[in-house]
Amino acid sequence: MPMSTMPFVYEETVTYRQVTDCSPLIRRVVADNASAFTYHGTGTYIIGRGEVAVVDAGPADPKHIDAILKALDGETVTHQLVTHTHMDHSPGAALLKQATGAQTWAFGPHGSGRPEPGIVVEEGADHDFAPDHEIRHGDVIEGAGWSAEAVFTPGHTSNHICFCLREENALFSGDHVMGWSTTVVSPPDGDMAAYMKSLHLLLSRDDRVYYPTHGPAITDPETHVRALIDHRRARETQIMAQIDAGTRTIADMVEVMYADVHPRLHPAARRSVLAHLIHMTEAGRVVTDGPPEETSVYRLP
Repeated sequence: MPMSTMPFVYEETVTYRQVTDCSPLIRRVVADNASAFTYHGTGTYIIGRGEVAVVDAGPADPKHIDAILKALDGETVTHQLVTHTHMDHSPGAALLKQATGAQTWAFGPHGSGRPEPGIVVEEGADHDFAPDHEIRHGDVIEGAGWSAEAVFTPGHTSNHICFCLREENALFSGDHVMGWSTTVVSPPDGDMAAYMKSLHLLLSRDDRVYYPTHGPAITDPETHVRALIDHRRARETQIMAQIDAGTRTIADMVEVMYADVHPRLHPAARRSVLAHLIHMTEAGRVVTDGPPEETSVYRLP
């Protein structure tokens, strides 16, 4: 889910539910679920020709699943790859499995990447999803003429995983890196420290192009990821300045820092600022009485 605008925002023309060729091995079908959090909608990717994999079947929308099947007329879905378990990404996998029998590969159920058992995670999560095959960083899923490497990127969710199509050195980046905006990191399942670590992991790779679930392809991944890191660092500098100026609560900080963002998005902004403050308290840059929460009062050490 996105929130604040990146230093650069790409525009694209999208026709819902029609297949678009992205490369020799990649096609995309965009769901008709555009919103302030999904941009033009969930982009479902198809890998391969003849016997294919589907990446993020999307929301539980029968019309979207029908569009995927129409795009694959005469072809067979052998695999489903799921980046993470938000409602605009994973619920469609059950519908597609009913239609095709194709099993799912993912890190695990929602919240499965966190060490604490039984933790209550955020709204908007798909708690019904459980993959047929659990995968871990570095695992390779192989199909007819394609192979996908799992790249574990927790942060947006604890179970977020990207997939690299090795034949084209192309990374399906899910919501970890999007093509139009930054990503909300919402505790407790979202973790800013993990998110930043995952961004640096991507910098150590040499992927040629990213295909995010929301927005167009990212053709200069290194520049884009560095901009994301710089943006997060700038946000923490803003937070420090707010606290230094006497603004001590998240609600008050958001009123100032997100003044140019529609108020309906402020609840998500408060979750993102909380993620930063948890990260900053863990690093000792900010303190509060008790565990950092959305209603806490923060101060400099």
